[in-house]
Amino acid sequence: MQYTRLGRSGLSVSRLVLGTMNFGTETTEADSHTIMDRAHEHGINFFDTANVYGTRPGEESTEEIIGRWFAAGGGRREKTVLATKVYLPTGQWPNDGFLSALNIRRAADASLKRLGTDYIDLLQMHHIDRNTPWEEIWEAFTVLRQQGKVLYFGSSNFAGWHLAQAQEAARSRHFLGLVSEQSRYNLMTRWAELEVLPAARHYGIGVIPWGPLNGGVLGGVLRKQREGAAARGSSPRSAAALAEHRDAIEAYEKLCADLGEHPAHVGLAWLLAQPGVTGPVIGPRTAGQLDGSLHALRITLDDAALAALDRLFPPPAPNGAKPAPEAYAW
Repeated sequence: MQYTRLGRSGLSVSRLVLGTMNFGTETTEADSHTIMDRAHEHGINFFDTANVYGTRPGEESTEEIIGRWFAAGGGRREKTVLATKVYLPTGQWPNDGFLSALNIRRAADASLKRLGTDYIDLLQMHHIDRNTPWEEIWEAFTVLRQQGKVLYFGSSNFAGWHLAQAQEAARSRHFLGLVSEQSRYNLMTRWAELEVLPAARHYGIGVIPWGPLNGGVLGGVLRKQREGAAARGSSPRSAAALAEHRDAIEAYEKLCADLGEHPAHVGLAWLLAQPGVTGPVIGPRTAGQLDGSLHALRITLDDAALAALDRLFPPPAPNGAKPAPEAYAW
C-alpha cells in the first residue's frame, strides 16, 4: 500500500479510501465486515462514511455496521483513520440538519454513539451551508476538538471560493482549518480542475475524489454489456452519460485494452496521478472488487497515455489544461 499525508496535516492515510456507502444498502453486514477486514489486510487505513448512509427505510445504518466491526476488537479502531460527515437532515425537525452549532454538536455525538468510538478522526461537512456563518461553524468545531471528539475537519462538494472562505475564517481564529475536500472528480467530470483543485493546493487541502468511475461508466461498462454481465452503468444517470459519450467510452475502453489494463483501474490510476489528489474513494460491494482495485496503485500512466486520455476527455478549460482564470481569460 502507498501512503501520503492528508493535506498539510501530519496524518498518514492510504492512497485508496474505502467508501462504505454500500454497507447496509447493497452489501450485507457480514460482507461489509469481510470487506473492512480485507482492507486492513491490504494496508488500507482510511475509511469514509456519513451519518446518513443506510438510513432510508429497509436499510441498515452504515455507521452502526462499522461500529459493530470496531467492537470485534483486534485493533480495528486503532488501525483506522475514520471519516464521517455532517449536514444532511437526519430527522424532520428544523434543526436536524445543516451546520448550525446545535446540529453539529448533536450529529457528532450521534455518530460517536453509532460508531461505538470516543473520537472521529475526520469530520467532513457534507455540503456548504450558505445560511450559517463561518464564525459559528468554526466555534462549534473548535469545541469538538477541545473535547477530543474530533481531530481533523474537512469539506465535501465545496466550490473553490468556499474553501477560501473556510480557510480564511479558520486563520482568523488561529485554527488549523480544513485538511481535506471530498469532491466529485473523474475523467468525465473535471470541473474541479478550474478552481477547486488550485484552491486546495494553495491552502494545503488534500483532495479526495468521489465517484471516481462516474457511476460505473468508466469501469468497462460496454465490455460488461457485451459479456452480458451486470454493470453499474445501467442506472438512469449513468445510462444517460453513456448515451451522450458512447463514442468516447468505446475509445477509452479500446485504449485501456491497448494498455493491457482494466478500464476501472486506469480511471483510478489517472486520479492518483493528478497533483493534489490524496486518494479516490472506492466503494466495493464485494471483497473481490476491493482486491481488484488495488491494481491501480501499480499502474504508471506515461505522458502518451495521459495525453490520449486528455484527448478523449478534455479538460474543462477552452484554453487548454489551465486553472482559472487563465482557463477562460488570458
